[in-house]
Amino acid sequence: MQTNAVPHFDDSDNTTGCCPRFNPEGWDGQDLHFRDKAFVRTTTKSAMHIPLNMGKVFARVNEHLRDAGAYDPDNFIVLSRDLSPWQSEHLFSVSRPVPQEEAATLSGTYITKVFEGPYRHAKDWHAEMAALARDKGATGEEVYFFYTTCPRCAKAYGKNYVVGVAKTG
Repeated sequence: MQTNAVPHFDDSDNTTGCCPRFNPEGWDGQDLHFRDKAFVRTTTKSAMHIPLNMGKVFARVNEHLRDAGAYDPDNFIVLSRDLSPWQSEHLFSVSRPVPQEEAATLSGTYITKVFEGPYRHAKDWHAEMAALARDKGATGEEVYFFYTTCPRCAKAYGKNYVVGVAKTG
C-alpha cells in the first residue's frame, strides 16, 4: 500500500442517513505506512470507557471537515483510542488543514484487523491488536480502533465492524 493511503471507504451505501454501511473488503491484514499523515485531533468524554459526547463531537468535526473540503472518502479513517477511563482521543484523516480543529500527524507502520461484534468485546480486540504488534517487534502500546458505524447504524445494518489498527514500526 502507498504511503499515507488507507483502503477505500465506500460511503455510497447509506440507507440510515447517518453512517454508511461498511464494506470490510480490503481492510483486514493491511500494512499501513504513514509519513506525517495529516489528521485532525479531538477528544471526547467517557465514563468508565463508555463515550458520553461522541455523537456531538463527531458531528462537529465532520461538518468542519466538509466545510474545509478536507474529507476524502478514498483516504478516510478515524482512529480512536482511550486515553483513560474518562477520555478518548480521535484522529480524523484529512486532505488539507481544517482551521477550526487541532492538527496532528502520524508516522510509522500499522497493521489492521477487522473485527465484527458488540462493542463490549473491545477489551479483547485491544489485547489481540497489542499481541499482533508485539509479534512484529513493536511494544503493542499504540492501538487504535476505527469504529465504522455508530451503535444505531450497526443495529440497522446487522453488523458491527470495527477495524483494529496497531503500530508495528
